[in-house]
Parts: sequence; structure tokens; C-alpha cells
Amino acid sequence: MRDDYFEGILQLRDIDEEVVDFVKRQAAKRNDARISKIAKVRNGLDMYFTSQKYLRALGKKLQEHFKGEMVMSPQLFTVSRTGKELYRVNVLFRPAKLKKGDIITYRGSQLKIIRLGNKAVCKYVDTGKSITLSYDSLR
Repeated sequence: MRDDYFEGILQLRDIDEEVVDFVKRQAAKRNDARISKIAKVRNGLDMYFTSQKYLRALGKKLQEHFKGEMVMSPQLFTVSRTGKELYRVNVLFRPAKLKKGDIITYRGSQLKIIRLGNKAVCKYVDTGKSITLSYDSLR
């Protein structure tokens, strides 16, 4: 396999060193996947992985361990000679700046964070009604 070969990109944004160390430790445990390149970008890092399947699993591990926004987006890379479409995958991970139990103001109302996953589950402080919000709407 060539040194610059990759099947997907892990896009880490607004992260601290703990997240980068976690990714490197996880990748070092595997023989079938490795980081072929690391590029610094404006708000974080892009890590190029040799295994698309492992990259998807790593994105889920990041979300479980650090809580935050994760977006997987496949991109058509090429079409083989037999007509099969070959894809690369981009996995964006942005850790949540919030934590369970935080009180935030959303559209003039006080909300308490109940659970963080791919989205934030919140409860109105005054009524107790639950609401699920994307991280984009919380920014």
C-alpha cells in the first residue's frame, strides 16, 4: 500500500489534545487501519485513514467517549472499470462544549441538558417538556 493511500478522512474540529491522543491510541491498537497523513486546518485536524470501515467505528467511539456532533458523509471517489462506484467517507467530529446538567438559554427559555449524543436532549426548566436539539441550533 502506498504511503499516501486513504479511504476516509476524520475531520476533528474545535478539539483539545486529549481527543487527538485518544484517536492515535485507538489507531495504534489496529493492524488493519492506520493514519496515513495528518493535516492541520483552521479549526482542528484532518486525519487520513486507510480503512473506511474502521473510520466509521472510530467516529462512533469518539461520540460515545467525548459526546458531541458527528457527521458521516460518503463521497463518490471513482467508478471502477466494472462500473462499481467507489466511495470515500468523511467523518466530522466536534466535541460538545456543554455537559449533562448544564442550564442554557434557548430562544428565551431556560433548558437543562439531559443527555448528549448525536443531538442534545433538553428539558424546559419551567414546564418539564423535553426537546431534542442539534448542535448547530445550540451554537
